[in-house]
Amino acid sequence: MHEPLPRLRRSVLYVPASNEKALRKSAALACDAVIFDLEDAVGPEEKEEARERLRSLFAGPDRPGCETVIRVNALSSEWGTEDLLAARACRPDAILVPKIDGPRDILDVDAVLDETDAPRSIRLWAMVETARAVLNIGAIAELGRDPAARVSCLVAGTNDIAKETRVAERSYLRPWLMQVVLAARAGNLTVLDGVSNDFRDLEAFALECAEGRAMGFDGKTLIHPAQIAPANAAFSPTPAEIAEAEAIVVEFAKPENRFRGVVSIQGRMVERLHLEQSEALLKKAREIKEKGE
Repeated sequence: MHEPLPRLRRSVLYVPASNEKALRKSAALACDAVIFDLEDAVGPEEKEEARERLRSLFAGPDRPGCETVIRVNALSSEWGTEDLLAARACRPDAILVPKIDGPRDILDVDAVLDETDAPRSIRLWAMVETARAVLNIGAIAELGRDPAARVSCLVAGTNDIAKETRVAERSYLRPWLMQVVLAARAGNLTVLDGVSNDFRDLEAFALECAEGRAMGFDGKTLIHPAQIAPANAAFSPTPAEIAEAEAIVVEFAKPENRFRGVVSIQGRMVERLHLEQSEALLKKAREIKEKGE
């Protein structure tokens, strides 16, 4: 089961499942998706209570209207099975699988969901945050082309990659991040950039978002609501991009150009692949407009 076209995932906010105040506020946020975290943001003594809070949220009137994702602990951990069963009961749009090393880690989660008759509408997102995951990224992303595997999104875990590899600066992570983007495109998956840790420095955050978009990411994962607006702005089409896309669509729609592979627009040669890109960009712009932005 593939999504016909990628959903808006410009801003994807992590919310600790143990933070009752943050859970209540999540429905009013302008992010495209929320990841309710049962993993890193929740201490061992808080796990059970966090699961119950999520069950209450998803069953009640405050469930967010945006895309909802639950990050569970790894199945190999002592909390993984209970997290996965709780997440399955909540019926989010997706479950985020952490600490994957290869395709088997995702397929094992998929098998549990199938065994519990989880709806096929529950997708799987995969955290790419280990050295082995980066090395195996091609095989991991290939699951995106298998309808039975549920995979729809890759999430770069830049903090964990840096920790494991001892890389001190984001600039040195770029070659690996580009590999993740390339694999995501080959697997027809959405791909999200990692978090920016200093949520107070919004200027630096905006620059990192711009870099992420230029690298090909679809959006960015966030740790604070203050980062939502800059992320939405950075990963949205600009007025100039919209105008250019509209001009390309209009030119190819002319009777004399309907069957041409290449046209000239203001001295620039434009191919039909640019028409496809323009149509996708304009669809994204319409979706953003429908959200009231």
